[in-house]
Amino acid sequence: MSESGHSQPGMYGQGRRRRRRRDRDPGPPGQNLSGPSRDRDYVPRERRDGSEEPSGPLLQKTPIILAKPPGERISSKPSAPASGAPSLEKPIMLIKTRDEGGKPGNTPDVPPSASGAGTVKLEREGQRPTQPVYQIQNRGMGSAASGGAVDPVIGQTKLLPPEKMKHSIKLVDDQMNWCDSAMEYLRDQTDMLVVGVIGLQGTGKSTIMSLLSANSPEEDQRAYVFRAQTQEIKERAGNQSSGIDFYITQERVIFLDTQPILSPSILDHLINNDRKLPPEYNLPHTYVEMQSLQITAFLFTVCHVVIVVQDWFTDINLYRFLQTAEMLKPSTPSASHDSTGSSGADDGSEYYPHIVFLQNKARREEFCPRNLKKMHMAVDKLMAHSHLKYKGTLSMLDCNIFPGLNRDYLETEVNLFLLPMMENDGEDALTRAGSGPPLFSLLPGYRGHPSFSSLVSKFRSQILAMSRSQLSHTILTEKNWFHYAARIWDGVKKSSALSEYSRLLS
Repeated sequence: MSESGHSQPGMYGQGRRRRRRRDRDPGPPGQNLSGPSRDRDYVPRERRDGSEEPSGPLLQKTPIILAKPPGERISSKPSAPASGAPSLEKPIMLIKTRDEGGKPGNTPDVPPSASGAGTVKLEREGQRPTQPVYQIQNRGMGSAASGGAVDPVIGQTKLLPPEKMKHSIKLVDDQMNWCDSAMEYLRDQTDMLVVGVIGLQGTGKSTIMSLLSANSPEEDQRAYVFRAQTQEIKERAGNQSSGIDFYITQERVIFLDTQPILSPSILDHLINNDRKLPPEYNLPHTYVEMQSLQITAFLFTVCHVVIVVQDWFTDINLYRFLQTAEMLKPSTPSASHDSTGSSGADDGSEYYPHIVFLQNKARREEFCPRNLKKMHMAVDKLMAHSHLKYKGTLSMLDCNIFPGLNRDYLETEVNLFLLPMMENDGEDALTRAGSGPPLFSLLPGYRGHPSFSSLVSKFRSQILAMSRSQLSHTILTEKNWFHYAARIWDGVKKSSALSEYSRLLS
C-alpha cells in the first residue's frame, strides 16, 4: 500500500506534481517512465489564457506517429511545428494583424504577454471579421470600415431609389442660356435614353411628352409634368413652352420639351416688346429661325430619339427645315460600333439619332390602310437624302392596330405613328352612339381606330424600346451627358455655319 501511494495523501500529491513537471519539461526520447499507453493518449492542454502549449518535441517521441503511413507522416511533419495548433484553428491565425505575430501562420518566438493574450481571446470570442467584409467596407463605406461591421443605415442609403421629379425644370431658359439646375437629378450610370421633341406651335408637344414620361390621359392636364397650353394662351395664340425643359424618370429616361419652331407668337413678342436683338441678327424673323435651328441641331446631337409632332399631313417647309438643321448640325465623334443609318453606310463618321414622325389629332379617314400607305410613301420620298434614321425602328403594324395587314403591305415603312384626337372615351361613346333601338344606343359609336389611351401606351412602349447607341466616342454617364450637352449648346450658339446661314438670310 505504501508503494502505490494510495494510503499517503502527501506522497500522492507530490507524485502528481512530478508527473505534471515531466509533461511540461520532457526529457530526451527513451527516458519517459510513464509508459507507451500514456504517450498514445496525450493531447496538448490549453492554458487558461486561451493559448496552447507547444507540441513540437512531443510529436517526435510519440510512437503513434511512427505507426502512421508514410504519406500521412510526410504531410503532418511540416505543418505541425509551423503553427502548433489544430487544423480547425488555422483560419484564425491567417487573418491576424501583422503587429501581433508578424507573418500570417507563424507563431511568435516570444511568449505572448498579458495584453497579447487578451487580444487573442477577444479575437476568438468577440467579433471576428473576415476578408470579404473588409473588402466590402473599403469599397465605399468610409468610416464604417473601422467598426468591423457594415452600417445598415449607410447600406440602405446606397440602395435607395433615385429622387422622383414632380415637375419639369429648365435646361435652357427663354434667353437661350444654359441652366445647371438639372445636375442634382443625374447619376453616374450609363443606362439612359434621351428623347427630344420638336414641332410647330399648338401641335401638342408638351402633352405628348407628359403622357410618355409620367402622366396618363385620365389625369388633369394642370398636373402634367410639362405644362400644356391653357385656354387663355390658346385664345391669344401664344406659346406655353420657352427654351428647353428637362425631366428625367425613375427608369432613367430623359425627356426634353422645346419651344415651338418658327413660332409666330415668339416673333410677335419680339416685335411688340422691342427686345434688343443680338448684333449678328438684323431682323426679328431671322433671329426666330436661328433659334429654331439651334434647338433642332442641338437635339440631333444629344438625343437618341427625336419626335417630330405635326397635326396635319403634311407641311413641305417642315421637311426643308429638318434638312437645314441636319446640315448645320455640329460634327460629333462616331460611336465605337459604327451603326449605319437607313440611307447607306457612308455615315459612320457622324452620329445621327432616330427620328419619329407623330401625326397628332389624326382623323378617322387617315387610319384607312390605303391612306396610311400613301403617307408612308410621301415621307420616304421627302427624307430620301437624309442621314437621319427615319425608318426601320417603329411600326404601327406591330401594335396589332391593323390585324388583317401583313408586313409586306407597307413596302417603304417609315417611323410614322398616328394618334387620334384626345377626348373622353365615355363622352365619345354617348355622342357617337346611334339613336335607334335601345340595344344599339348602348353600344359605342364607330371610330375606325383604337382608343387614344391604348394608342399612347403602344407608342410609349415602342419609343422606350429604341436602341441606345453611343452619342460620342466614349460611353457617357448621366452627369457626363449633361456636361457634353452643355459644350454642344455652347458650340451651337457660336457655330460659324449658323452665323454664315443667318448672314445669307439677311
